[in-house]
Amino acid sequence: MAFVTIVIWGSTFVFTKLLLLAGLSAAQIFTLRFIIAYVLLALYSIGRPFFRIGRARTDADSPKKSVQVWCGSWRDELLMMLLGVTGGSLYFLAENEALNYTTATNTSLIVCSCPLVASALIGLFYKSERMSRLQTLGALTAVAGVCVVVLNGHFVLHLSPLGDALALAANLCWAFYSLLMIPVGRKYDSVFITRKVFFYGLVTIIPYYMLVPEDAWIFTSSVFHFFNFSILLNLLFLGVVASMLCFLAWTWVIKRLGAMVTTNYVYLNPVATIVFAWWILNEQITSYFLLGTVLILLGMYLADKKKA
Repeated sequence: MAFVTIVIWGSTFVFTKLLLLAGLSAAQIFTLRFIIAYVLLALYSIGRPFFRIGRARTDADSPKKSVQVWCGSWRDELLMMLLGVTGGSLYFLAENEALNYTTATNTSLIVCSCPLVASALIGLFYKSERMSRLQTLGALTAVAGVCVVVLNGHFVLHLSPLGDALALAANLCWAFYSLLMIPVGRKYDSVFITRKVFFYGLVTIIPYYMLVPEDAWIFTSSVFHFFNFSILLNLLFLGVVASMLCFLAWTWVIKRLGAMVTTNYVYLNPVATIVFAWWILNEQITSYFLLGTVLILLGMYLADKKKA
C-alpha cells in the first residue's frame, strides 16, 4: 500500500505541471484538490455505517450515531491543525513555490531526502525508533540513489538561497507531519485523521488568499468558465485518488508499519515521477535512472531491517 501510494504521488508532479501550464497557480491546485477530497470524505463519514462490508453491523455502526467532529481534547485538536499545516497548506505552498526560485533538481533533491530528516527527528523523540547502523547505511544509500536519479548525470547544482530554503521548509514539514502522526494515530482512526488534515489544510491556506487576492477567483462563478474536460479530469485525479485515497492509505500504513519505515518509501517518489514523465511527457529514461533506482531499492531494503 505504501508503494502504490508513493507511485501515485510521484505521478502528481506530472498532472500538476499540466494544470500549471493550463493557468492555475500552485495554491489554487492545492485548494481545489483538498476541497474535492474533503467533501467526498465528509460524505463518506456521514454514510460510513452503510459501507460496512463483510461483517455484521454493531451499535457503533448505527446510522443514528453522530459523526465525530472534534477531537477528545484541545491538545489533540491542535495536533490535527499542525498536521493540516505540515502535511497540507505549508508543505504544498513551500514545495511548489520553491520551483519558482530554484531548479527542479534542487527541489527534488532537498524534498526527497525527507526520510533521512524524518528518521532523525523521530529517533530524537522516540528512543525505540532510533536507527541502527545498518539502517543508517540504508538511508544514506537511498539518498545517494535519489541524487543519481535526479541529477541524471549532470552534476551541477545552482544554489538559490530563497528557493532552497523553501524546499528545505517542505522537507521539514513532511518530517514533522510523520512525527506528529505517531501520537494522533494511536488515538483516532484513519478516516477521522485524514478528514481533519484536509479541513485544517483548507483553513490555513486562507491567509495566502488574503495576501494574494488575485488568486481568489477560484471561489467565484468564473471558475466554471475556466474548466474543460482535461482540467476537470486532472483535478478529479488529484482530489479523489492522490488526496483522499492516498492520504487515507498513508495514515493507515503509518499505523501498520510505523512512521519511520513508511516515510522511507518517499525515496521512491522521484523514480515514480520519472516513469510517469516518460509515459506522459515523453521524457527519456537513462542509465543513471536505472542505477539510482537500484541504489534506492537497496537502501530501502537495508533501512527496513529491524534492529537485532
